[in-house]
Order: sequence, then structure tokens, then C-alpha cells
Amino acid sequence: MIERIRLTLTGAVQGTGFRPFVHRLAHELHLAGWVRNTPAGVVIEAEGAAIAEFHRRLLAECPPAAWIAHEEVTRLAPAGLQGFEIVPSAAGEAPVAAILPDLAVCPECLAEMRSPDERRFAYPFTNCTRCGPRYTIITALPYDRPHTTMQAFALCPACRAEYEDPQDRRFHAQPIACPACGPRLSIQTPVGRASARAGLQPRPTLAAAASALTEGRILALKSIGGYQLLVDARNEAAVARLRERKHREAKPFAVMAPSLDAARALAYINEDEQKLLESSAAPIVLLRQREDAPLAAGVGQSSPWVGLMLPYSPLHHLLLEAFPHPVVATSGNRAGEPICIANEEARDRLATIADLFLDHDRPIARPCDDSVARAAPGGVSLLRRARGYAPLPVWIGGRNAAPRVLATGGHLKNTVALHLGQQIVLSQHIGDLDTPEARDAMETAIHDLRRLYHWDPELIACDLHPDYFSTMWARRQGLPVRTIQHHHAHAAACAAENAIEEPYLGVVWDGTGLGTDGLIWGGEFFRVENGRFARISHLRPFLLPGGDAAMKEGERPAAGILHEIGESTRFTPLFRRRIQCVETTSVGRLFDALAFLSGIAPHNRYEGEAGLRLEAAALAETDERPYELPLRDGAADWAPMVEEFRGKPSPRRFHATLAAWIAGVARKSGVKTVALSGGCFQNALLTSMAVEALRGAGFRAAVHQRVPANDGGLALGQAVLAADERYAPE
Repeated sequence: MIERIRLTLTGAVQGTGFRPFVHRLAHELHLAGWVRNTPAGVVIEAEGAAIAEFHRRLLAECPPAAWIAHEEVTRLAPAGLQGFEIVPSAAGEAPVAAILPDLAVCPECLAEMRSPDERRFAYPFTNCTRCGPRYTIITALPYDRPHTTMQAFALCPACRAEYEDPQDRRFHAQPIACPACGPRLSIQTPVGRASARAGLQPRPTLAAAASALTEGRILALKSIGGYQLLVDARNEAAVARLRERKHREAKPFAVMAPSLDAARALAYINEDEQKLLESSAAPIVLLRQREDAPLAAGVGQSSPWVGLMLPYSPLHHLLLEAFPHPVVATSGNRAGEPICIANEEARDRLATIADLFLDHDRPIARPCDDSVARAAPGGVSLLRRARGYAPLPVWIGGRNAAPRVLATGGHLKNTVALHLGQQIVLSQHIGDLDTPEARDAMETAIHDLRRLYHWDPELIACDLHPDYFSTMWARRQGLPVRTIQHHHAHAAACAAENAIEEPYLGVVWDGTGLGTDGLIWGGEFFRVENGRFARISHLRPFLLPGGDAAMKEGERPAAGILHEIGESTRFTPLFRRRIQCVETTSVGRLFDALAFLSGIAPHNRYEGEAGLRLEAAALAETDERPYELPLRDGAADWAPMVEEFRGKPSPRRFHATLAAWIAGVARKSGVKTVALSGGCFQNALLTSMAVEALRGAGFRAAVHQRVPANDGGLALGQAVLAADERYAPE
């Protein structure tokens, strides 16, 4: 029986080799029709006797990088179509198709690069439909070569033949290139002079870069989404020089290992972590460092963790074949600024840091830093969502009538978001908004997403805190503004990501966020139903002396806790007179206090350091008996726990106590679903203990995977709640 259908597929279906896949499948099943890209996604018309088989295999066998969020199926009368073809892309309507993230180089392209008989041998810009740059080169939708930064590189006859052959894996691979027609490397000094030891040929250029690393020099490398600063990770003097020049006192550096075997010499890697390292996203993965790892002490600054990644671009692979050792690979920027993406910009802003620049002439459309992740049971926990993940949308479905909301996120780890009806697009990581350059980057990201999607907002969502730059910017735009409480946004982000529609318990723990009562929250439980948030439990409040200084010095939250139980400290005069003190319910600051009292971490030299060290100490223990944590009028009283902890500190028991608290509140909440969000749930041990306790008590435990639990996910929650007319704080 001859049938004809039209399929409209929405999601990440452009730039994945999806149309060639459809073309091959249709020919295999002797179907007629066509496939094309549109601003909405991919549209297919197919006619023949095997339509049901075609539809089934289309969904089951689509390319690995593709993601179908939604499909519309229309049954049509047979029309006697002949042949099956890929027709030119459609334009004219507002785009809603997902833009694909940049993908790590695939095994097939790597094999070509390493084969002397291939014309792309040692070519650092090799790619196909399964790999290569996407988000960082696209300039408009639909995703076609004229709408990318590759438009200036005219295809040679050999590349043109591959590009036009439906049976070739480079069929309509928009960044396709080769040594005859594609981008080229160059190596420059900070003042822009070409190195005397290398011309434009890849192999001598890479040899010169490898030689610079061997000599302990700092190399600025133009990567997929911007510049990176590289040094030999074994060279103590080189690492120290990079810290000094970049003004990065203590935060650990990320390390790129030449291979998985080399990575295993640096860190303990389980099966889930290996899969994450080798995934097409290829993020920096936070791992336990080996005690005998051959890394300079200055790389991690005594941290028990190391952020490791594998080479993800052809250029990285070729460089680390020429220099087969681990390298520090950190963002190419000055402290507090966005990463550099243009050659002249890099030589201007990084001239006082880098000794040599490994450049190329393929423009980068927008900055996209390396993502940072931890492996989690069944998936991934993102700490920074950028290359490899952004800007894939979160599909929320069924809300086409929602207002067009622009969400501006928070002040730290800023991202912005667009509410596109049935999906929300979250930008790449922008960073903390402390500098003019970072604030400019936020505005640029907003304008960039609006331009790509031909989209103008009707409403702006922002944080409740009036002093955040993202909030102040929102109020200057002349549009209606809806403020969303910080922790409500966290809970809503987790609920949206996990498609929670039933009433749920939102558990939101972090370092700081302005509460609806004017206090600093951070240890909150909300019962959420039909957009209404009722705060049903929280941490017992304590005072923080010195404002922002309390986020860096563990002595300060510890002093606040000791004051509450009647002990004097050097901050007692401030507490008595309430000078420069704020009241908080923050679990993040409780972590800092106990890390200080136990001697594990007296300072937060970078955000979250004390919590990471307390978690690492807990992994060395086995005792999981919860401390006493009584609830008094809904507040968890930490005083008995602190008293016992001071006598015999046990970080693991502390983690177990927090997990038991979550399960205990859940039992009294009247709901069966619990969403865990906020920066404290970047702690893998805490999250796993909480999930285990909840599931053991019969609850559904929802955690973040596609967006960060930290403030990088705030914009998603803001967009969801601002579009929901039912949203109401308690």
C-alpha cells in the first residue's frame, strides 16, 4: 500500500548529518520525496510502501549528535512523487530549530589526519557532519555554509565533490575544508611578527609551538570557541609564571592530557568518567587526582581534584602528538574578562601573558569556553555549560502561547535565556559580572541570541537582588520586568529540566541569594504546586560578619555559628552591635564554617574550595551515622551537630546528616517528587547520598544534568516562572 507523510522535526537536527541520513534511508527503502532544512527544523515528505518502517528507523537510527525534541506527523494523499532529493533550505519564518553545539573530532577524521596517504594528513581543520565547530561558526539560521564564518573559504573541486555527494559523510558538512581551500595556521609573537622557525605549513608550525612548550614558554592557542593559554603542566616554573601573569592566585588549572592512558596516569577514572571524557562534548571532567601524578604542584594548589580533558579538536590532537605531555589549558583571558576570540584582540589583551600565539584565519562568531562537568550515575553534572552543550534548548512543550521572555540570570556564573514557546534556549557560560568587559559580554550574548532567532522580548525576567548588574540592566530596557526570587528560580530550573508537572519539593542549597524577607537565604525547602512556592523548612539562621568577606574566610561563618551558641570570637563586638553583619540560612556557608572548624580548609581562595575539600575528606571515611539535627519551627538546628563535630570532626557524617534532613522534610511535605538544586548540589557525594535517601524512602529524586545546579541555571528557572501567570512567592 502506497502511503505519503510529512514529518516536521524540531530539535538539534541541523548540522548533524541528518539530511544525508534521511536521504540514504529513503533510498534503501525505495521511497520518493524530499528533505530540507527550515528555520523550524527539518521537514520530510516521503511516499512509498515502507512508510511505517521509514518512520520507525528514522527515530531509532538517527545520527548520534541529533536530538529530536518534537515531531509533527501529517498524513497526505499519495501524489506520485518520483526520486528522493535534498532540496535547498527554506527561509523567511522565525527560526526555532536548535543550534548544535561544537562537537569533538570523530574517529574517522582523526584516522584521516594520521594517514600520510590522505589529503588531509596533519590538517588541523579536518571535520565532517559528525564532528567539528557548529555554534561558534554559525552566523544565521538555517545552518548552511553561507551562514557560517566559513563563507569566505571557497571549496576546492575535491571538497565540493564530497560536499555534494549524499553518500559521503561530508555531504553538506558546512565547515568542510582541506589544505587546498581551508583555514591555515600561523605562529606569531605578541607584537604580531611571524615566528622565524615556521611558516604556514601545519607540521613546522606545530613543531615550533611544541618547542615553545618544551622551553617552558606560555602558548596562546586559538581553539574552537576562543583562545586558551597552554604551558607544560609538569614545569613548576612555567606554571608559576602563568599564575603570576594571569593574576590567578589559587584556583586550580585545567589540564589537557594527550590520551586516555596519559589521563589515567594523572587521575582515577571510572567507566562513567571515561565515557564523559571521550564524549562528543569532551568537557573538562573533575576527577580525583593520583597522589603520584606527574604534575607541577602549582597546577592544583594542593587540591585533591584535577580538571582533566582530552584533545577535542584536530589542532589539539596534532599539537599533543608533537608535544606528548600534559599541558595546562586555561581560558585565554585576563582575570575577570571574557575569553579572546579574534587574532588582533588576543595579541592586544594577552600580550603581557603569552610568549607565542598559535593562530589561524577561521573567524570565531562568538566565545564559548570549555565546559566543566562531573560524571554522575546515569549521566552528567554540569558545573559550567559551554562548548559541547550550549546552546541546546530545554524542551518544555505545550506553551506556545507563553509571552516572549528574556531572562538575564544572576550575577555569578551568568547565563541568559530566551523563552521560545515550547523550548528555552540557554546561552553559553558568560561568567561573573564584576568587570565592564564581562558585562559587555552579557549584553553581546543577548543581542546575539536575539539576532539568531529573529526574536524580540515582551517581558524581561531577572533576579530579586536589586544590585546585580543583570537586574539593573533589565530595568533599563523599557520593557515590563518580572523579578524572580533566586531560589525559586533554582527549583524551577530543575523542575523544567526534569519535566516535573506534579507538586514537588524544591530543595535549594547554595552560598547566597536574597530572600523574600530581605535576609540571605541558602538552605531552603519549598513545597511547589501550580506555580506557588511555600517555604516549609530552612537552616537555622546565623550571622555573617563582614559581608562579602564571609564568602572567602571560613573564620567568619564559623564565628557566626559560635556566637549563636554563646561563644566569643574576635567578631563578637560586631555581632553585639549588628555592624556589617547579615543574617543567613546558607548551607554553603555552613560548609565553610565546618571546614574551618575542622582545619580542613580555612579559606575559600576560589569559590567552593572549602566545600570541595570537605567532600574529599568525607570520601576517606565510612561512618554515615547522622548527627543530631532537630527541627524547631521548621528550621534545622545545627547547634547539636556543631558541638559534636567540633569534638570529633567527621565530614562524611556531616554529609549524611544533610541527606537525612532532606529525606525527613520530604516525608512531611505531602508530595512524592523532590528537585535538588543550587551550588551545594555540585557536591557529588552530597547529591548521591540525598538521592539514595530519597529513593529509599519512596520518593522520585530529580537532579540537574543538562544545566548547572549552580547559578548557571538561574536563567532557565527565571524564564519558566516569568512566563507562568500562576507564579507566586509565599
